[in-house]
Amino acid sequence: MKYILSNSFNPYFNLALEEYIFKTVGALEDFIILWQNDNTIVIGRHQNTIEEINSDFVKKNKINVVRRITGGGAVYHDLGNLNFSFITGYDKNNMIDYKKYTIPVINALKKLGVNAQLSGRNDLTIDGKKFSGNAQSMHKGRILHHGTLLFDSNLDILGKVLNVSLDKIQSKGIKSVRSRVTNIKDYLEKGTSINEFKELLLKNLFENNDLEEYCLSEDDANSINKLKESKYDTWEWNYGKSPKFNFKNSKRFTNGKLEILLNVNDGYITECKIYGDFLALCGVDELEKSIVGNKYEKGDIETLLKNINLTQYFGNIALDEILQCFFV
Repeated sequence: MKYILSNSFNPYFNLALEEYIFKTVGALEDFIILWQNDNTIVIGRHQNTIEEINSDFVKKNKINVVRRITGGGAVYHDLGNLNFSFITGYDKNNMIDYKKYTIPVINALKKLGVNAQLSGRNDLTIDGKKFSGNAQSMHKGRILHHGTLLFDSNLDILGKVLNVSLDKIQSKGIKSVRSRVTNIKDYLEKGTSINEFKELLLKNLFENNDLEEYCLSEDDANSINKLKESKYDTWEWNYGKSPKFNFKNSKRFTNGKLEILLNVNDGYITECKIYGDFLALCGVDELEKSIVGNKYEKGDIETLLKNINLTQYFGNIALDEILQCFFV
């Protein structure tokens, strides 16, 4: 396995780096990337950015906003947060396999004296408090699995930058964002820095494997910067155009929130937009296009969806749950 330690704190560059490695050299070899972003909200692939962020606070505090290529919910990054990305092959019989990537992190933390656990869909916790969220994307037989590690983040700002929906708070049975998150640093030997933690994590994750550092070539750097400029720097990718819809319905299920927006004219669907924090492996763009032009009838939509690999698009949200969002 090869590793990359990004020395950039620019979120637009780091997400371009991750996607570039995933879809080029990562197609042939396994990788782990460790990276940090400064003062950034990272939006899930299928989320409606405007509804997820506290726009006034973001603008006032000059917080970066960038969309990633994986599903899940919005997260806040600062320099006290460490991100990790695994790029590997996957088991076709078990595409959504979070344990494969989170258990090594849990085991590495245990070697450092931290008793972490996998909780819910994609969270890692200590004493019931979250310190890591994880998400995945699939591309040509490869999986990108990445996650956050709250090491020494400003936890008070978490509740200010994001608009945490009431249904999520109620479903978690909590009263505030601050009360359910924690920093890893609080459980380590006093004085441990994030750079020391980064080295310890890398060592303990792969102590039985040969690790080789991958240094970006000039061509790599040029390609990453082109991707950054053409995609991650753009308003179209990070916010996107959202036309007005005459049908809107959303529900939160065990495996995530799903929101369906449709324009229906003369009984036919003319526009479709799908939002949510569901843990999809693929973008929903093609699915949205396939829905347009169909009759707005339950039987027609159900038949269409039955012939699609829904796991790739909606994670573990079931067909009957998806249909609940298409129809009231």
